[in-house]
Amino acid sequence: MSNKRDYYDMLGVERNADGEAIKKAYRKLAMQYHPDRNKGDAGAEAKFKEVGEAYAVLSDTDKRAKYDRFGHAATSPGAQQGPGYGGFEFDLSDALRQFMEGGFFSGSMFGGQTRGGPTRTRGTDLQISLKLTLEEIATGISKKIKVKRYRPCSECGGSGAKKGTSRSTCQTCKGQGQVRQVSRSMFGQFVNIQACPQCHGEGTTVGDPCARCSGDGRIREETVLSVDIPAGVANGNYLTLRGEGNCGPRGGPNGDLIVMIEEKTHEFFVRDGDNIFLSLFLTIPQIVLGDEVEIPTLTGRARLTIDPGTQPGKVLRMRGKGLKSLNGYKTGDQMVEIKLHVPGKLTTREKQLFEELKRSDNFKGIEGDKGFFDKMKEAFGS
Repeated sequence: MSNKRDYYDMLGVERNADGEAIKKAYRKLAMQYHPDRNKGDAGAEAKFKEVGEAYAVLSDTDKRAKYDRFGHAATSPGAQQGPGYGGFEFDLSDALRQFMEGGFFSGSMFGGQTRGGPTRTRGTDLQISLKLTLEEIATGISKKIKVKRYRPCSECGGSGAKKGTSRSTCQTCKGQGQVRQVSRSMFGQFVNIQACPQCHGEGTTVGDPCARCSGDGRIREETVLSVDIPAGVANGNYLTLRGEGNCGPRGGPNGDLIVMIEEKTHEFFVRDGDNIFLSLFLTIPQIVLGDEVEIPTLTGRARLTIDPGTQPGKVLRMRGKGLKSLNGYKTGDQMVEIKLHVPGKLTTREKQLFEELKRSDNFKGIEGDKGFFDKMKEAFGS
């Protein structure tokens, strides 16, 4: 009886696993134990060979069927001699070939690139903050912003080469933008593909650089851009302006510009989602007798009716006077909280009037309860 581990256990899959699950399991383990990632680790090499053997068997329909019937006996050299076994031999290089052709390894695992041919370095993204008032957020607005960024050099047209000259084919990579390094091991030949260190993957070099940009193909300049801000944005939201970031060196593609929204603190309003809150201070006569007052809103001023006997702390709702939602489906409300304004100083006549009110039945309160002015003194510490 063979003392080998079960192939399914080696890959960590169930016996009824489909081909895709087997490939996925092998991919994970092969990356983990690959010799290029574990240089000098004999244990990792043994594991790599072990999972490769398991994959070679279980990825082949016929071999897997025989293994399921006869176990490791089907894989032994003598199995071919036994009747009904129809054995097979394991070829690790064949398993690796299947694995590599399946596209499991990205070039980055070997320090290289999967793309062929020269490349251009993309410009970096930029980020700026844009401060907005609630009024601007309520309606949406178009803003002009100044951005310092890299733009193609006007002297050389972005090539980096002196005017009247041109870039030359890189002699290191022969214009391919990539260099290859081949290494051999007991498991076969491995190719390490990486960007050319001479031309940085561009395939060409600058022999006589532009004096204005020093061969970079770009210069830093200030640009004024227009950005449309939709209604309903909030602090922390951002807009991405594609291609408005730094341009790449020597004709590389542009990065993006990220506009971060900052909400200015408002003199009157506090925002809660799409709703806004306003504290409205009223005098005792206004609260007791009622009134019609003019208050600020995000789009101007509006009249608000105060019913007689309105209690301090009550919140009045002005529908549709808040902010539009960012998706435009609804508009929030303006919430007005009633607060009592107590004058710090009174004239002699005002004191006389309040003394008369204090003796009035309406301000004494019910029996066993404190009067209105006693409550006011406790509430406001006077």
